[in-house]
Amino acid sequence: MDQTSLALPPPGPTTRTAGGGVPLRLSRARRAWRGVAQVACLPYLSLKVAWIFGSHLGIPAGSPLLEHRTTMILANGLTVLMDAAVLVLVLLLTRPWGLRTPAWLLVVPMWVASGLLGPIMAGFPLQLLATALGGGGSEGEKSSEPFLHDWVFGVVYGGFIVQGIALGALFVPYAKDRWAHLWRGRLGELPRDGARGPRIAAYSAALLALLPVTAHLLWAFGVDAGLNASQADERTTGSAVLEGLSAVYCLAAVAGALLLVLRRPPLLPVKVPLALAWLGSGAVGCWGGWLLFGALVSAGDVGQRPTGAMLLTYAVRMIIGLLVAATGARFLKERSGSTA
Repeated sequence: MDQTSLALPPPGPTTRTAGGGVPLRLSRARRAWRGVAQVACLPYLSLKVAWIFGSHLGIPAGSPLLEHRTTMILANGLTVLMDAAVLVLVLLLTRPWGLRTPAWLLVVPMWVASGLLGPIMAGFPLQLLATALGGGGSEGEKSSEPFLHDWVFGVVYGGFIVQGIALGALFVPYAKDRWAHLWRGRLGELPRDGARGPRIAAYSAALLALLPVTAHLLWAFGVDAGLNASQADERTTGSAVLEGLSAVYCLAAVAGALLLVLRRPPLLPVKVPLALAWLGSGAVGCWGGWLLFGALVSAGDVGQRPTGAMLLTYAVRMIIGLLVAATGARFLKERSGSTA
């Protein structure tokens, strides 16, 4: 057990379980990461609450955000709840009672959090780098009304990146303490799985992935087919990077699922395809679902509304994420029974 895990403490101040069970104490590292995660939530939550109560902080005059007050309040209220859930996850990962929490009650929100935060952690820095190296945006972007002041993106996405790092630093040792036995060994050491369900799910995900991978790659290389007028006009170097990364997430998810069901290559550690399936399915499924939800409640003009091709891409991404997640869950359930 490493230094960042929950462990039996030496004599001294302890944190006891609610039932008076075995005393546990957090290492300094985990206490520090808990504080970092909590502080990282404050900028986003503060901005969102301010907007809900009518503040225009960071919102320039003429922004589309100011056109639909009720929609803005509902959307901001939802995202406040989502970011507040990070605070609950931090407690689950750092309090003794968190070790007794049912697995699904932690794993599902953690999968959603990693799925939403992971692409921001990878995409935002690469987007800034690509924009810096490749120049500014298109003429359409320069002439359009600004959505938010530039500093808002830095504060919000910077906070998300810190949240993601802190959650990862807390979740990895927690998972090792509780479930490390589920990903020990190599694929070749696993028994063959005769169940057809996981194979059908993995193959279906691979087949479906042809659509979003093709669409995102085409959009990354400047093809406008399937995009609405707004996104076609406001294409930037940074947005091309994000489109390319979206294709990568789909490929990672499918690769993880296929490796798990095929049990090949034999020498590959089990944790590699599990990590691919976890991160890939979260990024594809959660962002696909979020974009689809945003598209369905969008109140913008015709040029800003998603096209049928965009809606189909988002929906297929969500289905792929769920199929791969189900494949991974089935694999872990099987391993849990075989290693009990």
